[in-house]
Amino acid sequence: MTRMSSLLCLSAVLFVTGRALAGDDRATEGGISRTQADAILSELRQIRSLLEKQATAQAAPAPTAVVKGRLKVDGTYALGSKDAPLTMVAFSDYQCPFCRQFESTTFLELRKKYIDTGKLRFIARNLPLDFHPNAKGAAEAVLCAGDQGHFWQMHDALYSDSNKLAPADLIGYAQTLHLDLPKFKTCVETERHKTEIAKDLDDASLLQITGTPSFLLGKSTSDGVEGTVIVGAMPLAVFESKIKEVETAQ
Repeated sequence: MTRMSSLLCLSAVLFVTGRALAGDDRATEGGISRTQADAILSELRQIRSLLEKQATAQAAPAPTAVVKGRLKVDGTYALGSKDAPLTMVAFSDYQCPFCRQFESTTFLELRKKYIDTGKLRFIARNLPLDFHPNAKGAAEAVLCAGDQGHFWQMHDALYSDSNKLAPADLIGYAQTLHLDLPKFKTCVETERHKTEIAKDLDDASLLQITGTPSFLLGKSTSDGVEGTVIVGAMPLAVFESKIKEVETAQ
């Protein structure tokens, strides 16, 4: 699927949702907050703007088969046992409200039931989208924090509020985590991890991944994972279904 066609499909679904959220305050009662709803509507406007800029491009037909792939994951940040039979690689954007939704809901259940029990290894990768101005800087900040042994703490801090990712906000998170600020600032400002982020983007492209969050979930291999791509902040049942499928096939 091309970038244009995937965005068209996503925009069509989100536009209807956005209209419902904007037109009926009750849509957020007992569910997402007004702040989250506003973030989703903002995402819709950015997607629409990108689509308008690409209006001359033709949408490709939807694929007739699921996307399968294989990745090496050496040197990446992971949660869970290195000997886990299953691996999930997550391609995320720290400014994406849907990634934040996944982190605050589905991921917590996945971690409790599969990661912490040794069944699943979770790998974090970056896919900063072009229309998110703070996404690349946020990705750099997390990797720079990782240089000081605080990758997951910074990862969690940035997902606590996807609207606070400006340079000053990143410094504030670094101070809260008691990082070496001069080293952190230099790392972020010089884009020390630019090559790693570019590699993440290339790997996502090879898997035909163009939106976030997206995941490669499958059996662990000697150097990574071989599995199927899942797109979107899906409910736990979707991931559990794929996990059972892989376990049955092994």
